[in-house]
Amino acid sequence: MSITSGRAEELLRADLERFEAAIGRLVTARLCQHQLDALVSLTYNIGEGALRDSTLLRKLNAGDYAGAALQFDRWIHAGGKIMPGLVKRRAAERAMFEDAQ
Repeated sequence: MSITSGRAEELLRADLERFEAAIGRLVTARLCQHQLDALVSLTYNIGEGALRDSTLLRKLNAGDYAGAALQFDRWIHAGGKIMPGLVKRRAAERAMFEDAQ
């Protein structure tokens, strides 16, 4: 099966809107755009349920932005192994989140 680049973009936008809405439901702390963007990227990868049950969310909703930022580094495993690609992705997301502070 193949799709056009336009259709791929439509699907991506729909996914991003879904994860933005999930963050809107779960996060009670104030967010700036960079923080929201970092959380959307993380949630796109780990899923809404994982974010909902995370220490990151608890710290963020308690107003501990620095503590929440540190939690990005915990989401680097797949199949019980540290994945170099996830290490890079989480570092980029954390930097984006912290840049907003």
